[in-house]
Amino acid sequence: MRVIVFAKAPVPGSAKTRLIPALGAAGAARFHARLVERALGTARAASLGPVELCCAPNRSHPFFAECAARFGVDLTDQGAGDLGERMHRALAADLPAVLIGADCPAMTPDYLREAAAALAAGQDVALGPAEDGGYVLIAANRIRPDAFARIGWGGPDVMEAQRARLREAGWRWSELAPLWDVDRPEDLKRIRGGMPGVAALLTGMRGEEDGESTR
Repeated sequence: MRVIVFAKAPVPGSAKTRLIPALGAAGAARFHARLVERALGTARAASLGPVELCCAPNRSHPFFAECAARFGVDLTDQGAGDLGERMHRALAADLPAVLIGADCPAMTPDYLREAAAALAAGQDVALGPAEDGGYVLIAANRIRPDAFARIGWGGPDVMEAQRARLREAGWRWSELAPLWDVDRPEDLKRIRGGMPGVAALLTGMRGEEDGESTR
């Protein structure tokens, strides 16, 4: 079973832009790179199968080559389209597969294994809800383009819209425990109080002491 990690290139000004007020453009990009590395380590530790880093806008950024060498993962391009189109293309290349983003430092290898176990038990899809209304993981035994239709990506109703698409398809799915992800400056405070090793993601970042803008 493949584990796919979706990630943007850590380019200042385009990566984790909502964290720029707290970390600055360079700090937000550096923090994103650390999140990607953590996600890859988690995916490898789950020992489910090959790990693929699916890159946006493409795999040309040197950071991705460094990740491939360090973690022994394959590199692919996300390609064009909205998030749903890109996720469908990545999943459909070879099923079954588990797809995660890099924004959820609370994710563990056991969480990925739980999703894989749901597929092995016969579910068509497994979802990992996010506390903000989205989701942090989707695992699939089968997939089709309209499974991601009419979803307002980035909004608060992503998870509910995804459930609606699965109901329309008549597919069986299960949901894992909700997790939190990191999108906004207030989420950084949660990292400091999180599990061992998570707070280290902020070491050396601008604004790490209080999570506020230093401008």
